[in-house]
Amino acid sequence: MTDWKAFTVETKDHVAQVTLTGPGKGNSMGPDFWAELPEIFTALDADPEVRAVVLAGSGKHFSFGLDLQAMAPLFGPLMADKALAAPRTTFHDEVKRLQASVTAVADCRKPVIAAIQGWCIGGGVDLIAAVDVRYASADAKFSIREAKVAIVADIGSLHRLPPIIGEGHLRELAFTGKDIDAARAEKIGLVNDVFPDAEATLAAAHATAAEIAANPPLVVQGVKDVLGRERSATVTDGLRYVAAWNAAFLPSEDLTEAIQSVFEKRAPEFKGR
Repeated sequence: MTDWKAFTVETKDHVAQVTLTGPGKGNSMGPDFWAELPEIFTALDADPEVRAVVLAGSGKHFSFGLDLQAMAPLFGPLMADKALAAPRTTFHDEVKRLQASVTAVADCRKPVIAAIQGWCIGGGVDLIAAVDVRYASADAKFSIREAKVAIVADIGSLHRLPPIIGEGHLRELAFTGKDIDAARAEKIGLVNDVFPDAEATLAAAHATAAEIAANPPLVVQGVKDVLGRERSATVTDGLRYVAAWNAAFLPSEDLTEAIQSVFEKRAPEFKGR
């Protein structure tokens, strides 16, 4: 498991470290990320030598989220004038594929601990919502930013975060698209603990992973299975609904404006059309 384009994977003492490496700026999530993530976590799930997983980001940031430029072909056919059933069906299938990539993390029977530093935006929050334990460095910042780019978040944060941070906090973050720092993230329960820097955060994640790995592996997997039982049906239903919703309603002048403003590095002007 060494020839990945968007990740590195290393295993030692029953703990695997999966590290986001890009290739986009800020470990942004392009085609390689979405293709490789489920392969990696399916393999880790099946590996009897792995008992816990640490998920980290390389460089100064965890992830800037979806790589809009690299993933632009996903939106192009849907934004065409009078997009009919075929492009909407294709888009719907693609959304379900991206959802399945992150769900592979949630479904991994080995507990996953995220070590987060710097920015964790959009798809990055979708990803950490799918893990079991979240640690952050003091410089970490979080944003469910999809609303600011005229998109309903559809990869899992809206469905996995309610039992983690509560409905009120989730609605505030999702409606506004605001940024929050590590201290606020800890206060609302988005992260378990905050550490001085990225190095200390990663060390803490590995310490917890080692504690987990020292326990009977099948019992740990059973605990994760039991804890996830009630939530899994709700999440599955919610992901199905939002995929259909976005296939029907995502195309808009506001989405075009949002994408153009990103490329042109200016503030968008939304008109509700």
